[in-house]
Amino acid sequence: MGSWHEPLWNRIERADGPPVIAYWDEGDAASEQNGETRTHDWHRHLRGQLYCIESGLVHARTRYGSWLLPPHRAGWMPPGELHTVSVSGPMSGWGLFLAPDVCAGLPDRPCVLGTSELLRALVRRASEWAFAERLQPGQERLCAVLLDELHRAPREPLHLPMPVDRRLLRIAHAVLKAPQDNRSLEAWAERAGLSARSLSRLFRSETALSFAQWRQQARLSRALERLAEGMPVAQVAEATGYASASAFIAMFRRAYGQPPARYFERAAAIG
Repeated sequence: MGSWHEPLWNRIERADGPPVIAYWDEGDAASEQNGETRTHDWHRHLRGQLYCIESGLVHARTRYGSWLLPPHRAGWMPPGELHTVSVSGPMSGWGLFLAPDVCAGLPDRPCVLGTSELLRALVRRASEWAFAERLQPGQERLCAVLLDELHRAPREPLHLPMPVDRRLLRIAHAVLKAPQDNRSLEAWAERAGLSARSLSRLFRSETALSFAQWRQQARLSRALERLAEGMPVAQVAEATGYASASAFIAMFRRAYGQPPARYFERAAAIG
């Protein structure tokens, strides 16, 4: 996930030292393999971790399920939470490692948080002293403001639970790879060697969503990624299986409370 983590690795696994360790990774597209996915196997950190990507796509899995994290949103991983992460495409981003004693009041489960321009600016400033053993008074005050802003960050409905059953997981990956594929539940079930009833029951059991609900959420997740990359709404609608741009906009508004253009106004302003 970039060169930042190698020299800081020992520091982020210590509870002592600065309560907040920030990093800022501009990324290096030339050093990454476009189109390929890099997976970081199951691991945990002593500190809580907040990570926000500016480009690329992150798929995180925990005991609570799996989620796709699109650009300009932040993933929160509480201290000690076992997880695995897959990164697709050249990635850049920023984040924080928080000592366990300053994580009180933050979510006790992994989730997706909204970010603000102020939070982003504070992290960028704090990343300038990532190697400091002790913070100066001015730095401590800035970190206090940063933590306050983090406590105010809203949770966002971007979770995409992934099934565990290998047959269902193959279907899930196929939908994510080709969200425009409109084949029926029965056709997907036949591909997996299941009855339509079994596929429907298993999907609801493992994701708490019907297959239709899960596919809709998966399409919206992919749409968020493409919109964040600057793809026009009409092209996103076609690429994610909607009959028209207006149908896509209506679904997006129902899911996120606002149309795509407004949803990404802030992302465009800070990107």
